Amino acid sequence: MFYATRLGPFVTLLLAGSLAAAESATTLTLEQALASVERVSLNVLLGRETAAQAFEAANQQRAAILPNLSASFQQRRSQGVSIATVVVTSGRPANRFDGLISGSYAIFDPDVRAGLQAARMGAQVAQANYSAVVQTVLADVAASYFANLRNLRRLDVLDANISRARALLELARNQLNAGVATQIDVTRAEAQVALAEQARLQQDTTVYQSQLFLKRLLDLAPGSELRFENFDVRRADAVLYTFSEEKTAFEKRAEYLASQKAVEQTKLNVRAAEYERLPSLALTGNFGVAAPNWHDREKQDQWGFGVGLNVPIFDGLRTTANRRIALSRQRSQEARLHHLGLQISSELRLAVQDAGSRNAQVTVAEKSLRLAQEELRLAQQRYQQGVADNREVLEAQNRLALAADNLVDAVYSYNLSRVELARARGDVRAVLAEKVQ
Repeated sequence: MFYATRLGPFVTLLLAGSLAAAESATTLTLEQALASVERVSLNVLLGRETAAQAFEAANQQRAAILPNLSASFQQRRSQGVSIATVVVTSGRPANRFDGLISGSYAIFDPDVRAGLQAARMGAQVAQANYSAVVQTVLADVAASYFANLRNLRRLDVLDANISRARALLELARNQLNAGVATQIDVTRAEAQVALAEQARLQQDTTVYQSQLFLKRLLDLAPGSELRFENFDVRRADAVLYTFSEEKTAFEKRAEYLASQKAVEQTKLNVRAAEYERLPSLALTGNFGVAAPNWHDREKQDQWGFGVGLNVPIFDGLRTTANRRIALSRQRSQEARLHHLGLQISSELRLAVQDAGSRNAQVTVAEKSLRLAQEELRLAQQRYQQGVADNREVLEAQNRLALAADNLVDAVYSYNLSRVELARARGDVRAVLAEKVQ
């Protein structure tokens, strides 16, 4: 049993009717799990902070093209000494107060402006990478949620196995008392019950482990008690799995958009490296007052203004090296973009194929289950009529258990294929629209 120790962002606490202090299990849906990802997932939170840092880095770069103003106040006391050939004279101590507002403005600096454009593009790259992280975590959460549903459904399969095994044991004992069966039939039935109960105990641990993993993804307390609402993905016709236009998928895939913007950023870096050869023009100036002491009322104005032109002549070939480095990074990023496009195209085609195949496999698993049920029915009839021992019944029960487990696993694999298809198309949340109503 799990007991809630704290509330998640989507969990509502239900109190038992007469015991106000007792905490009961809360229901978690797939919609709630996916909705909480951007608030609680560690990877998503870290990705968001990375995007925020990239945005502020662009703001830092922007400061270089905006006017810079500063105010300074300084009170000094000094004494000058005049040294002649043989005579040393000392003047009287003098006070001086200066209050200035100084400023500078880059009128024309193409290198800095190109760097600002590259930094802003870097912020867009970080934002696209954040969206890609969100999609990855959403897919992980959805897969983990469906894994929990599979494990819980396997509990039902194992409970049914135990019920059939116990029914067979009772029948074997009755057949033994009636003289139409032997003690070995009872022993076989008892062994079948033991195996079924052992598998049930092992599955309890599997359920516990999968639930702990999902709680860690959703930042829930390990001891919180949850009930998982069932989510059946719609069994779609083959028409749904026709291959969609690749361009649409590329426009929605966050990692592809991030790679595109990274290529644009490298191009801006190349431009910035080329602009290092151009001259820059800046305006500087200051204005303030001066007096012997800061508290003097009669202060004299002082000011100064200037325009500076900086023309690069020779920088030790640093600009040439910077440009080559920027070009190399551009080529690398273009190669990554090309191969990412091939990867996304392959992922989408494989996801389409896999979803259609998994859909067909569920149909086959359902047919196998029906055949196994019929086989068990016929074997039980033969045993009850005394024309065979219970080995046929045991084998039929085992095949039915295997068929039921295969159906559970086929449905789970189909659900995962639909999650992967939604991820390949760029939006994992689209799987929510495929819920059977």
